[in-house]
Amino acid sequence: MDNFDVIIVGGGLAGLTAAIHLRKENYSVAIIESRQYPHHKVCGEYISHEVKPYLEFLGITLPQTFQFNEILLSIEKGKALKAKLPLGGFGLSRYTLDHLLYQRSLALGSFVFNDSVTAIDYENDNFRVLLASGKEYTSKFVIGAYGKRAGLDKELQRQFIEKKSPWLAVKAHYKLDSFPDNLVAVHNFRGGYGGLSKTESGAVNFCYLVSYDSFKKEKDIANFNQNVIAKNPYLGKFLNEAEMLFENPLTIGQISFHKKKPVENHIIMCGDTAGLIHPLCGNGMAMAIHSAKIASESIHGYFKNGGNDRLQLESDYETQWKHTFAKRLWLGRQLQAVMLSPKLSNLAMGILTNSPYIVDKMIKRTHGQIIQC
Repeated sequence: MDNFDVIIVGGGLAGLTAAIHLRKENYSVAIIESRQYPHHKVCGEYISHEVKPYLEFLGITLPQTFQFNEILLSIEKGKALKAKLPLGGFGLSRYTLDHLLYQRSLALGSFVFNDSVTAIDYENDNFRVLLASGKEYTSKFVIGAYGKRAGLDKELQRQFIEKKSPWLAVKAHYKLDSFPDNLVAVHNFRGGYGGLSKTESGAVNFCYLVSYDSFKKEKDIANFNQNVIAKNPYLGKFLNEAEMLFENPLTIGQISFHKKKPVENHIIMCGDTAGLIHPLCGNGMAMAIHSAKIASESIHGYFKNGGNDRLQLESDYETQWKHTFAKRLWLGRQLQAVMLSPKLSNLAMGILTNSPYIVDKMIKRTHGQIIQC
């Protein structure tokens, strides 16, 4: 089969979720994903409960996971506060969740091609997608769900790809049985911050974001962990007591937080491809899943209403995407600016430790509402 209703470029959370949703509506769907499943990805691996009803609607049976109801925040010198998570969440590795979504997508009849996309052409209200293997497929719609950045962004001449991207992310799983089962921790250090929480296997996921300016002074991850991250007493204690379970940490570079457009060249963008989901938005995995729901429902609405106004669909999708995520992304950027300034973070922590009401409001605004199906 060479022609599909929808081709999805990228088989991560957003791409697989969209494929499942669209197959439930009986559209023909192809996913183009360069990597074989299952695999680990750089990710915080914390999901708030806002997406559970939607995952159930998609037919996803989640494994037994640790339930989170508390968050611990600390700044570089160790000043900290602990607060309740009003909605709560759970820990699930991308290795497990992506594979669950992949298997569900296959069971519903999606086509999955392990290849990479080199070009996407739009002409006469249809798309032609060219692959590195030389194959090509056509479709009525293309969903872009290929992550934070790719060579395809240059091919599509997206504006953000030309700007400097000074961020590096590092992730590994660790064994530390004494780490609390119910806790999500976010700890600041010079030039960055990192999150700790348990995954379904009992391993603790440690994923951090750091500026290149801070990282390059130490030259490698081991030195950076010892000389910078461990200066935060919470992280120093964790690194001293925990045993890394990965042979080497996973890394991803050139992370850009510049604004992107949810629709470009008539391609419907989802997840990080539409707008990099900020770590301090509190819930990047849920936001990626939610964006796929919005895209899928928009495409379904187009076909259901006769399929004659693509521009209206694109406008409506962009409006809904901004309404759902723009404030959370903005707040994430503001929180990052505070976290990375020693003076501001110390001042903010002093205020927040004495203002539980403000802390509660901040947490609620960085998390969404239960997704209605």
